[in-house]
Amino acid sequence: MRSFALLLFCGLALGQTLLPAESLGLTFREEAGAWVYEGFGKRYAYIPGVGWAEPLGGELPPPQGDRFPLEALKSLGHFRVPEAGARFGNKPSGLRVVLDLPAPYPAEPQEERGKAGTTLHLPYLAPDLLEAPWPAGLRAQVRLLPEATELALRAEQGRLYYRLFPLEDPPRLVLDLYLLAPEVEEALAPGVRYREVYAFTPEPLRLYLVEAERGRLLPVGTPGKRALPQDLAPGALAVLNGGYFDPKSGTPIGLWVQDGVTLSYPYGRVALLWDGFAFFLDYPRFLAEAVGPDGNRVRVGVNASRARYTAHTVPGPVGREGEGVALVREDRVVALLPAPAELPPGAWALTFPKEAPPFPLGVGDRLALYGALNPPFRYALEGGPLLLKEGRYAYDPSKENFKDPRPLQAVAPQAAVAWTKEGRLWLLVSEPTTPGVLARALLSLGAWNALRMDGGGSAQLWVKGRLRSPYPGSPRPVVSALALFP
Repeated sequence: MRSFALLLFCGLALGQTLLPAESLGLTFREEAGAWVYEGFGKRYAYIPGVGWAEPLGGELPPPQGDRFPLEALKSLGHFRVPEAGARFGNKPSGLRVVLDLPAPYPAEPQEERGKAGTTLHLPYLAPDLLEAPWPAGLRAQVRLLPEATELALRAEQGRLYYRLFPLEDPPRLVLDLYLLAPEVEEALAPGVRYREVYAFTPEPLRLYLVEAERGRLLPVGTPGKRALPQDLAPGALAVLNGGYFDPKSGTPIGLWVQDGVTLSYPYGRVALLWDGFAFFLDYPRFLAEAVGPDGNRVRVGVNASRARYTAHTVPGPVGREGEGVALVREDRVVALLPAPAELPPGAWALTFPKEAPPFPLGVGDRLALYGALNPPFRYALEGGPLLLKEGRYAYDPSKENFKDPRPLQAVAPQAAVAWTKEGRLWLLVSEPTTPGVLARALLSLGAWNALRMDGGGSAQLWVKGRLRSPYPGSPRPVVSALALFP
């Protein structure tokens, strides 16, 4: 009989979950040789070597000092809410908790941001939360109470942000927790400051930006040459990477006007256009002409803006079946080919109906390309896609010349130029995200217009010669940049 009792005790001990009394909302003390646990109007006493005091049954699993068996409280009907299992997933600077529910969540979603700490009461028994892998810097205390699982959270530094929302089929409750590093604000010059801020979409997204109420913004760089943005503009307060370029040759892709001189031609995407400190976003209205050997001029389309005669300035295949291609270097025709033909770096091409060139052309003949904005702007730099237009979400890359959507779908750092309705200019880089999410983030912060200026390794914000936007790899040399001077 004694052996049977010992086996029963060992089996119960192996199968039980002993938890600190405080995590069950109970107090513990030793009193007259007994272990006493109290809470919520209940009193439980256990005498070591004897068992539970009446009226508790002898079949209940035993405690161990200040650790109380969860199964005992379940058997006693202590918990008046259903039990839910928990699963965990890591998120950048945070944690996702998913409770698998026996029935749909009976309350509305919750959200809170900006506080050092918070206390949540989840209307379930969720003992798995006691084993949650809380992120470093977050202090969490879990208590399993009769009416709820209490979760007390506190950020050791910075702020805490959480979202609590239900999902259906099957019923789940999702808790997203984020630790937000302190925001930053530094004065750089009169009317210019550096900021690190969060936007919520609803997940938090940290932005690294220079905000300017005045200054001189210049496009800097040299077609065909690559360098880190800071090296393109020594002495600038801030430098943001510019537009797109061919990675093999450094050929700019898109409009680039520097002090009234066209350095690169449009590619069918939205451009930043400006004079002084007045900025605009639009598809460039660009007038281009080809001048033939006899001095005659003919209007031409450029790159994605095709016409009967089209000038191509980006390396790669050009022209369509049935067209002729004149390859040009230094204003001289170097080859006449059937389309499609490969345009090498450092050259441009004129495509035309094969039997109807705009004027007689031969190898060695002079052929020049001229173009200008209409109306003229002193500066322009093409980027894309458009993110915001006059206070509205405007992200739609299908309207711009993006043939491969994959780079825009990748989660990566994003560079953008934006401004508020009051005229404050923002040069910024985001944490890894997608352009569409960045557009919503900027809209939530009060941006009026915004344009993406490339992403991934090219996305860089340099402030007084120091890279402020984080990137896990080495910064990528670029061809063009936007430099802000006092």
